[in-house]
Amino acid sequence: MEEYLVIVESPAKAKTIKKYLGSKYIVKASMGHVRDLPRSQMGVEINDNFNPKYITIRGKGPVLKELKTAAKKVKKIFLASDPDREGEAIAWHLAHSLDIDLNSECRVVFNEITKNAIKDSFKRPRKINMDLVDAQQARRVLDRLVGYKISPLLWKKVKKGLSAGRVQTVALRLIVEREKEIKAFVPEEYWKIKASFSYGKEEFEAGFYGVDGKKRELANEEGVKEVLSKLKGNTFSIASVQKKERKRNPAPPFITSSLQQEAARKLNFRAKKTMMLAQQLYEGIDLGKEGTVGLITYMRTDSTRISDLAKEEAQAFITEEYGKEFVNRVNRGEKKPGKNAQDAHEAIRPSSASKHPKELKEYLSRDQLRLYRLIWERFIASQMSSAVLDTMTVDLENEGVIFRANGSKVKFPGFMKVYIEGNDDGKKDEDRLLPDLEEGKTVKKKEIEPTQHFTQPPPRYSEARLVRTMEELGIGRPSTYAPTLDTIQKRGYVMLDDKKFQPTELGEVVLELTLEFFSQVFNVEFTAQMENDLDEIEDGEKHWNEVIDEFYKSFEKQLVVAEEEMKEVEIKDEPAGEDCELCGHEMVYKMGRYGKFMACSNFPECRNTKPIVKDTGVECPECHKGTIVERKSKKRRIFYGCSRYPDCEFVSWDKPVGRTCPKCGKMLVEKKTKKGKVVQCISCDYAEEQG
Repeated sequence: MEEYLVIVESPAKAKTIKKYLGSKYIVKASMGHVRDLPRSQMGVEINDNFNPKYITIRGKGPVLKELKTAAKKVKKIFLASDPDREGEAIAWHLAHSLDIDLNSECRVVFNEITKNAIKDSFKRPRKINMDLVDAQQARRVLDRLVGYKISPLLWKKVKKGLSAGRVQTVALRLIVEREKEIKAFVPEEYWKIKASFSYGKEEFEAGFYGVDGKKRELANEEGVKEVLSKLKGNTFSIASVQKKERKRNPAPPFITSSLQQEAARKLNFRAKKTMMLAQQLYEGIDLGKEGTVGLITYMRTDSTRISDLAKEEAQAFITEEYGKEFVNRVNRGEKKPGKNAQDAHEAIRPSSASKHPKELKEYLSRDQLRLYRLIWERFIASQMSSAVLDTMTVDLENEGVIFRANGSKVKFPGFMKVYIEGNDDGKKDEDRLLPDLEEGKTVKKKEIEPTQHFTQPPPRYSEARLVRTMEELGIGRPSTYAPTLDTIQKRGYVMLDDKKFQPTELGEVVLELTLEFFSQVFNVEFTAQMENDLDEIEDGEKHWNEVIDEFYKSFEKQLVVAEEEMKEVEIKDEPAGEDCELCGHEMVYKMGRYGKFMACSNFPECRNTKPIVKDTGVECPECHKGTIVERKSKKRRIFYGCSRYPDCEFVSWDKPVGRTCPKCGKMLVEKKTKKGKVVQCISCDYAEEQG
């Protein structure tokens, strides 16, 4: 007969830990929270110390009934929800619903779902940590006050279904302000000079560095001509050769934000998908004869800390697989969590270093395997020795004009044998080999090529870049990044264009209104400070009611002003400038899941819709009558074609840049390559790297 009841959040987690606990334990799932604030009302007693009014979540009655029935049959109940604020709050709500003594040692936590971790946690149960619970309660009440007080104002003044949020609106603000920067950006011209040289039978490239030992920037073509006019003959002397040995350290193991960023770069995963897959890997996967096993540690963490046991296991694996010279023997020092970080857990790592991804292929879905491999490789690499690179910098001189060549090659791969961190521009590390050049000798100039460039505006935020920025600014927490990005898209405030966030007209209007009356609430510094306050509540240094009270005193005054002075904004359907070909009524622009589209104003009688065609204003290089417009294929892939289609059938997958080729006068396009983006001509061999 069972003597103990263990309650976790999910059936998958229940199934995984059940096999480690034996026949005396019954394990059941609460299916997440069982109590929460009501949806139909504020649910916070503002005049009674902001006490929340919790109710049983709709649909959770049968779950609670089952848990209560099981609870009556056992000697003791253990609450084993996730090891963070949210998990602690779930345990607290369960204790209230099941009449568990809050002072009893009913709480067990584990960072990984492995046999040793589970058994160890049940040897050391503890009381529910009320500081953790209060930190979660404070966040919930804060978000409820902001959302339920400002959202009705937006419904009244703009349209129904809108919302504002303490974190989501700040994320929207970042996106809108970046868009303003892009629109205000004025490109500046600059030039580079690239040259190829020969040294014996070998050839290599170098770039213009400066004149008379000083670095010089080239702002225009006149500057280029001045430099080139100084050169005499084709012989350059090797003025200096610097050879250095450089060490490169591996990236630390993943935290939540870096996992989301790297999964976006390398696997093309959205943040929401990454967290869903990580949850599955954490809670357990059926490995056949081995049963259900948790494959990674808890996936919501700000810490790069690794347990000594995990380090030892990784080192043993590396020694056996790659050799002892690949094992890290230096204490690199762990990256300290940020000021607002929660250091309660380890980094995200495989629960066992010996579980190689290739051994799990038959048990994991394609995407589960890809994410597990990413986590496994990053962790193993983090415990490996540094890579050693031989670098070489060579200055070549002719009449005081200096060209500089840089070369590097991997002398010892170290961690690079397993994993190299990605970057946002997609460029890959490659050996750039130079001949064995000697100071005092000469090289021959083969070709010189000046290229015109223009400075680029700051890039729009991708999901990865926005998560990184939010983390750096202290906005939100590991558990909030993915839901925040999801919410601003669902509300229609932003849309993804080429995997980059672009604010919609609705998003800009909502932000402008909220900032006019609630600029302090949706201020980056204020939001980060509030995260600090929540951390201090968790540490027992502040009382949650006092933090809320201090916030609400000024917030209440802002609400009164907004109620009286906020003007109504009617977002009318913008005329598209053409009539419906089916019924003759005017076509208008509408906002949909994938952004703007054209629809008939006679809806619902007429349901005609059409995609919006963006005109680039670039003359068609084929017919010279139409302009190049942006279109979308059936699979929603962007391509470019002539506005006179089908009369002109010019089409290109590459985006026109709005300039003509300086060599032949034809159209220049932006092309994506493995090394990044380049601008090149559609007709001749002219190309320039984007600066």
